[in-house]
Amino acid sequence: MTGMAVAFTVLFPILLAGVLAGVDRRFPDAARIINLTGTVLLFAVTLILLISPVGNTPVVIELGNWPAPFGIVWVFDRLSGLMLLLTSSVALMALLYAIKTEEDKRGPHFHALFQAQLFGLNGAFLTGDLFNLFVFLEVLLLASYGLLLHGGGKFRTRGGLHYVIINLVGSTLFLFAVGTLYGVMGTLNIADLALKLPDVPADRVPLVVTAFFLLFTVFLIKAAAFPLYLWLPGAYAFAPVPIAALFAIMTKVGLYSILRVDTAILADNYIGPLYSGDLIAPWLLWLGLITLILAAIGVMAARFMRGQVAYLIIASVGTILIALGIDGSTREVAVSGALYYWIHTTILSAGMFLLAGWIMQNRPQQSDTIKPAPPMPNPILIGSLFFAYAVAMAGLPPLTGFIGKVMILFAAIETPQTVPVFTAILISSLLLIVALARTGSVIFYQTRAPASQAGQTSAEITENTSQTQPENNQRRQISFAIYLPMALTAAMVIFANPVTEWLDNTALQLADQKAYILSLIHI
Repeated sequence: MTGMAVAFTVLFPILLAGVLAGVDRRFPDAARIINLTGTVLLFAVTLILLISPVGNTPVVIELGNWPAPFGIVWVFDRLSGLMLLLTSSVALMALLYAIKTEEDKRGPHFHALFQAQLFGLNGAFLTGDLFNLFVFLEVLLLASYGLLLHGGGKFRTRGGLHYVIINLVGSTLFLFAVGTLYGVMGTLNIADLALKLPDVPADRVPLVVTAFFLLFTVFLIKAAAFPLYLWLPGAYAFAPVPIAALFAIMTKVGLYSILRVDTAILADNYIGPLYSGDLIAPWLLWLGLITLILAAIGVMAARFMRGQVAYLIIASVGTILIALGIDGSTREVAVSGALYYWIHTTILSAGMFLLAGWIMQNRPQQSDTIKPAPPMPNPILIGSLFFAYAVAMAGLPPLTGFIGKVMILFAAIETPQTVPVFTAILISSLLLIVALARTGSVIFYQTRAPASQAGQTSAEITENTSQTQPENNQRRQISFAIYLPMALTAAMVIFANPVTEWLDNTALQLADQKAYILSLIHI
């Protein structure tokens, strides 16, 4: 039953995508019901899998009963279970928003592409070999191209073009990397690669090292880390709002791949006579520091709210890379802190995109640009939500961003890079606070009356403006998807101790490279 439940998370979305491809255009309302029901079911299955003890030891599914390393395998453990639940959670929020705003009707095949995206994401988080990681990445990228261009528009097309080009380059590098590894080692199974790495002949070590550097370059492109992050702001900021929210999980695919390959293959291992444990980790820390600072400057310079959220995602990538680059006795503490911050930023980034969309609907003249505009309906409610999101995203106490950063800083105390890590995280946090405070003050306090409303009172302006906005009932429905991330954040604060204990055990499981290998390869 466990194997069937794990397989369900991959096979069900692609089957649903096939059904929706035939239903979407003919029966749009039925497509909505099917997609929403399927996403809720997917969320329920992933939640049950995660809270059960199933992932305490890796569960391996051998497709076609072909044993590893000869056949295709899916591996479910605590980390992959966490990523499946994050994916279904973000997907559910994005879909609710898309349906309530009718964003799904702006172009064809929205619901089929949505489920195809989930198929690619879930497959990438479960696969146990590098070639199938490439396959699932290509599937999710193909679906994301269609979703990114959903509804059309000049800026959306331009951002989508940059997104397509950089990811095509990444896919080419990925093929070079896996082709080289297979040519030298005769396998692409993750556990088998870890076993065979020490036996690489000395004259082939440079080839294997180059292949791994190419591989991590691809993962850094997917994660949007320096210097390969410039594609993200244009793509995410101009994407349809619910799609941008769903894409909050996309950068985590790159981060997940970095963490998985580093812990399962390279950590505490050798490439021939060369120790591979220090091959990648030192680069991650310094790339994370640079990414974080540049992203914080990007948040300061952004001219509209969606652009700020895009740079906030890049800032979170930098913070997580810093944690993944911390080595030594506090390695597990750093990974645990990275995962806590990982959950925080994925959920809140998605929610903040939805909040930006809500603000756009209530400011038809200025949209989400950081410029004064006429007062919007429900300014206290929307402003309060913005304040809560800003506090959490900037890393201020008592919310999850603060807890995650404290865990990472605590892990960095005993490392030689203590000073640069503390400096980058604290300075970037200050810049984020200043930038978000400016955005909130301009949008919610520097209001002005339009020329047609000169001489009216603020109450009259608000009443007249509200008549051109969505009905109150629809605004309440839209807001549910925006409240949900804050509710999850509050739960993470209230239950911080059991959550961090679960993540500590996840970090320990990742550190147990031998257990992962033995679960896949029967020696």
